[in-house]
Amino acid sequence: MKLQIHGDTHVPGDKSITHRALMFAALAHGESRLSGLLPGEDCRSTASVLRALGCSIPEIPQDGSEIRVTGHGAGEWRRPEVELDCGNSGTTARLMMGLLASRPFAATLTGDESLRGRPMRRVTAPLHQMGAHFNEAGEPDRLPIEIVGGPLRSLDYASPTASAQVKSAILLAGLTAGVPVSVTEPNLSRDHTERMLAGLGVHLQASQVEGGWRVAVPAHQRPLPALDLRVPGDPSSAAFLAALALMAGEGELVIRGVCVNPTRTGFFTIAQRMGAQIERSNERTEGGEPVADLVVRPSTLRGTPVGGGAVPAAVDEIPILAVLAARAEGETRIAGAGELRVKETDRIAAIADNLRALGADAEELEDGLVVRGSDRPLAGRVKTYGDHRIAMAFGVLGAFPENEVEIDDPACAAVSFPGFFERLQELTG
Repeated sequence: MKLQIHGDTHVPGDKSITHRALMFAALAHGESRLSGLLPGEDCRSTASVLRALGCSIPEIPQDGSEIRVTGHGAGEWRRPEVELDCGNSGTTARLMMGLLASRPFAATLTGDESLRGRPMRRVTAPLHQMGAHFNEAGEPDRLPIEIVGGPLRSLDYASPTASAQVKSAILLAGLTAGVPVSVTEPNLSRDHTERMLAGLGVHLQASQVEGGWRVAVPAHQRPLPALDLRVPGDPSSAAFLAALALMAGEGELVIRGVCVNPTRTGFFTIAQRMGAQIERSNERTEGGEPVADLVVRPSTLRGTPVGGGAVPAAVDEIPILAVLAARAEGETRIAGAGELRVKETDRIAAIADNLRALGADAEELEDGLVVRGSDRPLAGRVKTYGDHRIAMAFGVLGAFPENEVEIDDPACAAVSFPGFFERLQELTG
């Protein structure tokens, strides 16, 4: 029996924008009004870290209702009395490094076992060039790290990888220190920080240059105004529900209010190249971000090469893209995705190992993987390694009646999509 999909749904608020909205509200002067915030564990870590610095951040509501944050600027932040626990959130750790680099006190950032295994020198190295000091209290290049802030100098940085976290940390350090900074990256990475800065009156410059994409922020001395922002739906979360509909036998799924920022829609572009029927309706702009409703229909998919500039805009969706590839006709080769080795887990290894454990044809590459599709039933146990996107990707595969997929830790999906497995049950009956 083929799965039927008929639904009109939504996804939680965008995780990347939620992190930044909380940080900018704490940096601003005045009362910010924020709604649609993601109530996931990663964003709660950001809120908790800001509270430890003396910021008044209400609890993030489960229903996306409005909260109000009264900010007094980073000048009022105080030295924390405890280590700043970033949980599982690399975004929290790396962006807070930028924000703390110019503060006149020391603070130690740490996290859970997974986060303590991820590299940090990609951020601490350029911030050290600006004048911040870092003491690695644990393993080299890993949390916990003590940041000793102070006056910073300007920086013109050429990033070896396209990373929104590296770029944002440098831009935020320059912003709070009042010094000019610029970052050149090989390809344009997520630009939520730049969009939010521009919306708050910061006159940045961003353009294509020889060798990649460059963004520059001049010395900014004026206080940031308060925000009035509704966070749109997370396109990374929407990708999992879209994949469910694409692989279904019949029906249609409408996903409302999704952020369609071009730096975030790589999955949908690649899926359409594979033959996916995905349309946009009710396109508009909210809070400086393009937003649309997505209409997704079951489709016959075929394998396609994925690499180069397409990867940064789809980096968080590679797990679900690989699942689609396992059900597409022919071969999908994903290359240039070495960044996946240092996510919540080694996602390249986790994807390939789990696909093979279920009986799919997958081959691990140094910077990606090759997946050869089939329609045979899949069965087995999936190891998530505590990675929310691995759990959700293989959860989608397990939603089909012909497959028997056991997820070892489905609860970890709450990092970015609380209630994800309940939503799958609602949509599939």
